[in-house]
Amino acid sequence: MKSFIKILIVFFLLPLIGNSQDTPTTTRILFIFDGSNSMNAQWEKGTKIKVAKELLTQTLDSLKGLDNIEVGLRMYGHQTRIIPGHQDCSDTKLEVPLASGVANITKIQSKIRGLQPKGTTPIARSLEYAAEDFPDCDNCRNVIILISDGIEACDEDPCAVSRALKAKGIKLQPFIIGLGLDTSYLSQFECIGEFMSAETEDSFESVLNFVVSQALNNTTAQINLLNTKGEAKETDVTMSIYNEKNGRLMHTYMHTINRKQVPDTISLNPLYTYKIIVHTVPEQVKEHIKLKAGIHNTIEIPAPQGKLSLKIQGSDSKFTNINCIVRKKGEMPTLNIQPLNYEHDYIVGTYDLEILTLPRIYIEDVKINQSKSTAITIPQNGTLEISKGTGPCAIFQIKDGQNKWVCNITEDATYIGYKLQPGKYRIVYRSEKSMNTAHTIEKEIKISPNLTEKITF
Repeated sequence: MKSFIKILIVFFLLPLIGNSQDTPTTTRILFIFDGSNSMNAQWEKGTKIKVAKELLTQTLDSLKGLDNIEVGLRMYGHQTRIIPGHQDCSDTKLEVPLASGVANITKIQSKIRGLQPKGTTPIARSLEYAAEDFPDCDNCRNVIILISDGIEACDEDPCAVSRALKAKGIKLQPFIIGLGLDTSYLSQFECIGEFMSAETEDSFESVLNFVVSQALNNTTAQINLLNTKGEAKETDVTMSIYNEKNGRLMHTYMHTINRKQVPDTISLNPLYTYKIIVHTVPEQVKEHIKLKAGIHNTIEIPAPQGKLSLKIQGSDSKFTNINCIVRKKGEMPTLNIQPLNYEHDYIVGTYDLEILTLPRIYIEDVKINQSKSTAITIPQNGTLEISKGTGPCAIFQIKDGQNKWVCNITEDATYIGYKLQPGKYRIVYRSEKSMNTAHTIEKEIKISPNLTEKITF
């Protein structure tokens, strides 16, 4: 049944039992670590077991010295080697019972370093036995973090285990993080938790750290980015979360709408007052954010967005070398530099554009509407090639019979090409050898899209 190689983390949060307001809650984390044979397979820079050992050992280092925390270790698939036609589905063992202190964490790290993967993957049975690994406690949060490289291999049903534990009054709220997990297997995990994907070693590390941070803190929040209708539909922007008192950056997250189509849950320390900067264009800021401890908080930030699509007529190339300065209506600061033939999100509103063609194209009062794309199309440029001697030279656009300066040409340049917008131009030149104004030479030329015109002085 174990037909592919995966890395999964399943995070189970069991409820508080008789939580006291006077005594700090003890967080008890039981790591369930996969010692099955498939962990020996290669993954990016090393084997899966090598990477998982290193990352978990580093994570355990971060737990040393924390108050009100106990850690334990259960392993499976590490005692009985698989032989053809036989697998030991009872191969699961509590190696290090839950306890506090650096010595206990060091013992867990030693067990992990000494692990030699051998057997199969009895996930359901490990979860069933793990429920008994937590001694009675009047003021504890009990967390299970399961690290595995595959799905259930013993024809048992983790969903049935989940239902049985719930029947005993144990509520499971897992996160499931899979590396390259075939989504056809997703139904096997939906009954016990929320699926998250880790595609690389780096993302595996980030996910593990994220899960542990959630285990250490039972105050959660979701950040609702609101559209013009007040719906939490905006997403896929980066958020910076600061301690408002000292300005320290606490977290950086990419906002996500999860599979349930609601903003994803994050864990935040309720002791701080926060400032959140949502890196839309322009940025949206919410200050003085205070959380209620021990519950799920909702933070609402208006961030309605639409799109600006800048195009060059007749061109689909993404390498135009032409950019556009986007400014808020009537303001000078640059909000964004957007390449032509690209689309970008902006907060609903009115903007001024300066497209960096020759000559510049200025477009004012461009309106961005909720969830719609505003399209701006400019003509394709033409090319002007100039051959001249050394000396001062300038290009002007002829508009309404007047010279509109475009650019000066380097005096030492004798051959140069310019990409110009379609229209009529006047090129003015005087040789550096001449000290007489009357020796000024001017020539007019018409530039057409996608054509090359040449002038020789």
